[in-house]
Amino acid sequence: MILSTLIQAIAQILHMVINIYIWVVIIAALITWVRPDPYNPIVQTLYRLTEPVYGWIRRYVPTVIGGIDLAPLILIFGLQFLDLFLVKLLFQLSMSL
Repeated sequence: MILSTLIQAIAQILHMVINIYIWVVIIAALITWVRPDPYNPIVQTLYRLTEPVYGWIRRYVPTVIGGIDLAPLILIFGLQFLDLFLVKLLFQLSMSL
């Protein structure tokens, strides 16, 4: 019973973290369209949160197609897959205990 509840709590927290990071990626992508001030602390925070993951994606997949960077879209798809697969797997594991 305790282990089941612990796994459910971990799954729920993971779901929330993935959703928050998806919104960070969306906001960071939208902000690039308006030429933000690079010294703005919010812009710097968004850059620090997203650019390392974008760099990792760009290392393995060519993301610029027709002048549009698809790294945020690839990242969102990957996060959605993690959310749908891993979180549901954890919930099912907790139900089987």
